[in-house]
Amino acid sequence: MKPSRLLLIWLAILLAIGIVLGTLQALDVEVPSSLLSINWGLLLALFALSLLDALRLKRLPSPRVHRQMPGSLALGRWSEIRLEVEHDFDQPLAMQIFDHVPDGLSFENLPLDIELQPGQRSQIGYRLRPLKRGHFTFDTCELNLPSPLGLWSGKRLLNLTDHTRVYPDFARLYGGQLLAVDNWLSQLGVRQRQRRGQGMEFHQLREFREGDSLRQIDWKATARHRTPIAREYEDERDQQIIFMLDCGRSMRSQDGELSHFDHALNACLLLSHVALRQGDAVGLSTFASDQPRFIAPAKGAGQLKVLLNGVYDLESTQRPADYPAAVNQVLARQKRRALVVIVTNVQDDDDEELLIAVRHLNHRHRVLVVCLREKAIEDVRLSPIQTIEQALSYCTTVDYLNARIEFHDKVKVGGVSVLDLYAHELEANLLTRYLNLKRTGAF
Repeated sequence: MKPSRLLLIWLAILLAIGIVLGTLQALDVEVPSSLLSINWGLLLALFALSLLDALRLKRLPSPRVHRQMPGSLALGRWSEIRLEVEHDFDQPLAMQIFDHVPDGLSFENLPLDIELQPGQRSQIGYRLRPLKRGHFTFDTCELNLPSPLGLWSGKRLLNLTDHTRVYPDFARLYGGQLLAVDNWLSQLGVRQRQRRGQGMEFHQLREFREGDSLRQIDWKATARHRTPIAREYEDERDQQIIFMLDCGRSMRSQDGELSHFDHALNACLLLSHVALRQGDAVGLSTFASDQPRFIAPAKGAGQLKVLLNGVYDLESTQRPADYPAAVNQVLARQKRRALVVIVTNVQDDDDEELLIAVRHLNHRHRVLVVCLREKAIEDVRLSPIQTIEQALSYCTTVDYLNARIEFHDKVKVGGVSVLDLYAHELEANLLTRYLNLKRTGAF
């Protein structure tokens, strides 16, 4: 409980009057004794009223608050939380509400000022933006309740427990449901090759059209119908994709607000969404994490929810990446040939381990290695050189980048695909490579 502005103003006024009267008496200025009596009487009355008002405030029942919040939030996306408030008083009530938001969530528009009307429910809201993934619990809602005479403000802490999960940025995934797949992918920057009926799996026979290849003509059907008939193909379905996601220390670099790990996780889920809509099965395996996880490949829209629930609380660790162990886990659990996408940020001391692991994996599966680049290194390469220290940093950076290119060339031997990208380029380029591999029947 704390004094309100009204009580402090009255105290200041009466104390100022008392100081003035006392100063006049000290200067031997005649002051009517009645003024002093009135001033002291007002002080005593204010003290009595404030004491009575404080007792009445303590006896007031707390308003009832109900928090309306979604069961899941998307990382980095703003969402609105609604608070529904009502009371049993006969008079309108103006008060302040502050919802205790857990660490890891940023907010706007708190505290909230609201005026409650008798017999009515009022709603008010604030904005919430998750800064990290995981499970969050809201325990407390704080009310600043005014006393009946407005001389005090009482803090009430209500036990109001709600839970929510923060997932990777899945809001962008479901945005694709509103558009045709091709248009949606084009908006994301995915480059698609135009083709007509030239996939890998037979779909149907139809009349020959302008632009079709002569190799598509089915001569037996043409002879029967006495008109050119073409075979139409579609991209092969029922293929399998497994993401091998590095959760180690090399993925903790920041690119904007998100770490490389969060960028990689968002890209994997986005590609999973597209692949599932294409009829493929998608799975995921993590390594260098505190609790390695393996989600077996499966088809259908429900698999995206399985993936989201399986990775929403994953965090990068300080562990080094153990590529041979991660590959052995995938080989032991995945018998059918699949496209294995390894998302990592390989360091100098991991080059040989990754090279050996990829060659071992490539004997059974189609492998795509995605290496994330650090923007800070590129900034050093492009920055002007004015001192010896800057020159040494530039030479070291160039040597590192050249060694990285040389390592990627070694990895590509044997048909392994490599993408070397900045984190913000990952989504569109990964989707482009997947669609190209699928059309060419490379896995």
